[in-house]
Amino acid sequence: MQRFFAVIGLCAVACLLGVGGGVWLMRSRVDPVPPPPDPPAVVEKIREVARLETLHLTLHKKISFEPDPVAADSLWGDVANFVKFTVRNPKGKAIVFAQVELGLDLRRLDPTRLHIEGRRIEVALPPLEAQVQLLPGETEVIGSNLNSEETAGLFEKAKAAFEREVMADPKLQAQARESSERAIRALLITLGFREVVFVSAPRPVAKTG
Repeated sequence: MQRFFAVIGLCAVACLLGVGGGVWLMRSRVDPVPPPPDPPAVVEKIREVARLETLHLTLHKKISFEPDPVAADSLWGDVANFVKFTVRNPKGKAIVFAQVELGLDLRRLDPTRLHIEGRRIEVALPPLEAQVQLLPGETEVIGSNLNSEETAGLFEKAKAAFEREVMADPKLQAQARESSERAIRALLITLGFREVVFVSAPRPVAKTG
């Protein structure tokens, strides 16, 4: 008798599992996994994430208004040459501070940089760019004989030099790109893509006709 009830119990469990599996299959057919969003929507979401991953830096540079010979092709050569050839007998020095944002050039991110095949997506990220903002409240000028116009010109040269310095630093470049790729990959996985590949250049647009 006990064996009979045991068999009955096993049959009941099997039936319940069968019913549960059937319900799951019916739901999976009726409510399938939604497809990933279209490329324009993906681009907008990537832009939102990439903005959050922008690398923020605070840099400073000591600038002498009595420059030593500096190679014209050096990162700060333009600053030295500006003082040397613009100001007569320049004197003084400055400690210039700047806020730098290093991130993807999102103006160049558009659907042509995406290639979607089912659940696989290729992303050709745009190049990095540096945006520099001088911090006049932090900048200190000592013993300067430059007038206001010459000082403004010097700071503009310094701003460009900060940008060149950041864009020439491979470690900062790698840090900014890796951070963006990591965040974008996580985003695309949540959007339903199973394979995310970063490529160096977008695929050529197929010609029609």
